[in-house]
Amino acid sequence: MIDLKSHLERIISAEIEGSVTQSLGITMIAHGFSVPVGSLAEIEIPHGGNVLAEVIGFKNDSTILFPLGRPEGVRPGCRVRLARTLHWLRVGNDLLGRVVNAQGHVIDGKAQPFLKHRVLFDQPAPHPCERPRIQDPLPTGIKAIDGLLTCGRGQRLGIFAAAGVGKSVLMGMMARYTAADVIVIGLIGERGREVNDFIERDLGPDGLKKSVVVVATSSEPAILRVQAAYAATAIAEYFRDQGKDVLLLMDSLTRFALAQREIGLAAGEPPTTRGYPPSVFALLPRLVERAGRTPRGSITAFYTVLVEGNDPDEPVADAARGLLDGHIWLSRSLANRGHYPAIDVLESLSRLMPDVVEPRHYQSALQVRDLMGVYREHEDLITIGAYRRGSHPKVDLSIQLRDTINAFLRQNVGQRAEFNETRDSVIKLGEQIQETLRAATTQQSGKESTGRHAGVNGPPVRS
Repeated sequence: MIDLKSHLERIISAEIEGSVTQSLGITMIAHGFSVPVGSLAEIEIPHGGNVLAEVIGFKNDSTILFPLGRPEGVRPGCRVRLARTLHWLRVGNDLLGRVVNAQGHVIDGKAQPFLKHRVLFDQPAPHPCERPRIQDPLPTGIKAIDGLLTCGRGQRLGIFAAAGVGKSVLMGMMARYTAADVIVIGLIGERGREVNDFIERDLGPDGLKKSVVVVATSSEPAILRVQAAYAATAIAEYFRDQGKDVLLLMDSLTRFALAQREIGLAAGEPPTTRGYPPSVFALLPRLVERAGRTPRGSITAFYTVLVEGNDPDEPVADAARGLLDGHIWLSRSLANRGHYPAIDVLESLSRLMPDVVEPRHYQSALQVRDLMGVYREHEDLITIGAYRRGSHPKVDLSIQLRDTINAFLRQNVGQRAEFNETRDSVIKLGEQIQETLRAATTQQSGKESTGRHAGVNGPPVRS
């Protein structure tokens, strides 16, 4: 919540006024309007009404404004007035089950709730020395994640996927099945048609009851898409500070970066990597570092990252991998084979899994991953029939258990997996792999020993 006393020095007089002198692309230029970057202004239209705009920069005596709505009717000489210097939104428990926009206003057609608390859009991340270690698992109800990519309370992971491989369905399953007190979902730059589809089909009534959905569609100005990401994070922080375990789902981090690219280029920033200005790579860590665990509660965050052409080195994807505590890769080839959720376990990683599960679970998960890797290395030979059974015990076992492993990784949308059952299944599978390989090694050693003895005790070899 906002501590007004600590922010008094940031509040300046609201009587500051200026005038519009120029329209430059999607921005407005005002003269005589000396206010801080990030302030909210009102542009008065002569025939009635106002257009809200945010200050995104300045140059000499000119201030650059980015409209939050349609700028129709704005002309040279329109008066610009300071609305406020602090960006805040109202929050409270009555937000649960509601859909709000980037400004925190309810847009689901129901009555506006009474919210008595306020939080800032952009808050500093928790102090690094005050963050407790992440040591407890957070069950998501998804077998592939809980079993082989276990997530901890307060961990931040990326869901890397191309379009159309099931990330929205995966997020809906997480929202319904994850063992969290509150779910905050940020739909950033989403198609307008898909908002209700996600809420009614993927999230469902049960998921919506304990969720807050923040929406900024692709048709809205870039400044609102950026603010929606801040708003979702700020709402999650509010519930975390109430002692809750919060799950933050943001779809997508890429569209947040694209919106900031639009703003940065409009403000005159130089384009760098693939047209992204420096501000994009400065804001990404500021946003994701706000999630995590504090002494009061936790925010476990999943950020989706759109990967163009399955390119893992795309700038936003590359930056996100370095910032997050793990990544989940969704594979189009698995999706094309009807394997859902289409999680490519070998391309995915949870960096905190060793810290949040028992050693037996972790070792079993490593054995399963190793066997999957062995099959992938020899898949071409196996497919064309060039591999001969008995040549290598581990390859033989990978062929034998492939269907069993795939059956474990597949999961119906309406099926919730219990964490203890998932853990036990992984441990049982790991023990089966270990015992089979041990028996195969013993058998192979026995054959070699028999062969050596036959060579020693047999008839002499004539030269």
